[in-house]
Amino acid sequence: MPPVSSKLSIVQYPDPILRHKAKPVQEITAEVKAVAERMIQLMLEAEGVGLAAPQVGLAWRLFVAHVPEGEDRSVTAVPPSATLMPQVYINPVLSKPLGGIEPFEEGCLSLPEIRGEVYRPPTITITAMGLDGITFTRTATGLLARCWQHEIDHLDGTLIIDRMTQISRLKNRSLLRAMEKRK
Repeated sequence: MPPVSSKLSIVQYPDPILRHKAKPVQEITAEVKAVAERMIQLMLEAEGVGLAAPQVGLAWRLFVAHVPEGEDRSVTAVPPSATLMPQVYINPVLSKPLGGIEPFEEGCLSLPEIRGEVYRPPTITITAMGLDGITFTRTATGLLARCWQHEIDHLDGTLIIDRMTQISRLKNRSLLRAMEKRK
């Protein structure tokens, strides 16, 4: 039975779907468009900057992101570090990481109580398809680049707890154990 997009909600760790490698989206159907719209709604309601399909229980290679402009984020910078509006990324692929890896504290809507330092390249290029079926390639830096990397990790079954520094893992150990017991 196909998912009913209005019923989708953000799944929480340790839901097993978060550990599965997502499958490519074969066709952009009305269902895919409805799911993407619902994901944008959920992301904005949760005040997140990204949400991947596995986080709503679907093993699809699709994510949504919106990094609004702010004090250190700009849509006009080259490369940009923010988006004007929510974007949909279907079957995304990352390439061309630039700069050494840099630390930054990350959180996750599927691990709401967990925050930790994760090292990632500060600039990255993404190639994906939009809801219009057109493939695009963009480069971003800062929080937007980090968001893309974080969401693609979700599509590969990788969570921030797998990437965070050992010190961050230790700080979050008791919270993670409590989350695992809730399941």
